Amino acid sequence: MIIVIQSKDQVGLVSAISTVLANLQLNIVSLREHVDKAENRFFMRIEVEQDSDADALETAILQVLPGGAIVKVNPVPTKKVVVMVTKEYHCLADILVRHYFKTLGAEVLCVIGNHAHLGDICKRFDIPFYAVLTEGNSKEAFESQVQAHIAAYQPDYIILAKFMRILSPQFVAQYPGKIINIHHSFLPAFVGANPYKQAFERGVKLIGATAHFVTNELDEGPIIAQQIIPVNHTYNTAAMVKAGKDIEVAALAKALQMVFSDRVFVYNNKTVVFE
Repeated sequence: MIIVIQSKDQVGLVSAISTVLANLQLNIVSLREHVDKAENRFFMRIEVEQDSDADALETAILQVLPGGAIVKVNPVPTKKVVVMVTKEYHCLADILVRHYFKTLGAEVLCVIGNHAHLGDICKRFDIPFYAVLTEGNSKEAFESQVQAHIAAYQPDYIILAKFMRILSPQFVAQYPGKIINIHHSFLPAFVGANPYKQAFERGVKLIGATAHFVTNELDEGPIIAQQIIPVNHTYNTAAMVKAGKDIEVAALAKALQMVFSDRVFVYNNKTVVFE
C-alpha cells in the first residue's frame, strides 16, 4: 500500500506519521521525504506491507498534520490511461509493448488519434482505437468528440504520445494534473513547433526531451522527467530528429513509471520526484 502526503512543514511530522502507522500495526518498508524550505512545504511517500481501510487511514494521518494537508492512500496502484496520438508511432509503440508485457504500471484503455495512421498497431495489440479527425472538424467539435470518448473510459491520466495539436484551455481545464505530454526538446529551450530545426540552427551540442504535465501555458507545465544526448556539427535536422525519437521514448517511459508509482508531487508548477 502506498501513502502520499503533502502539507505545510513543521517539527515532528515524520515522527507523528510513523506513530500513526505503528499504532495501526502497519509496517513501513520504504519512506522518502523532502522539505522545500523556501515554500515551507513537506512531501512524503510511504510504502507499507499491509493493506488498511483507506478512508480511516487518511483521517488518522490528517489529524496529526497541519491544516490544508493532502493525504492519498492508494492500495491499488495500477492506473488507467487513455493515449492520444497523431502520426508518429515510436512513443505509442513503447507504451503498447510495455502494456502487453505488464511492465507499464497502468492499463491502456484506448487510443485516440487525430489521424487514422496508428489504428493498425493498436489493433495488433487488441487496444480500441478511435480516429477523431481534425480535418473537416472545428476545434470545438474535435475536442467535444475526444472528450466523449474519454468520458466513456474515465481514465486516471491522459498521455499525449506525440499528439501534435495544441489543446484548448477549456479542454485542459477538464483534466487538471491528469494530462502528460512528451515534448521533443529539453525545455525551456525551443518551445513550440520544430524544436529540432531550432536546435540545428542554434548549433547546440546537446538535444533532449521533456515529459511534463500539461497546463494552459504552452510547454510550461510542471516537468516530470528530462533526458539528453550529445550531438555535433555532423548532425543535420533529420539526424537530430532520428536521434531525438529514442530520447523521447526514454523520457516519457521514465515519467510514466514515476507517475504511475505515485512518486511525483506537484506544487507551484514544479515537481518533487522520489526516484
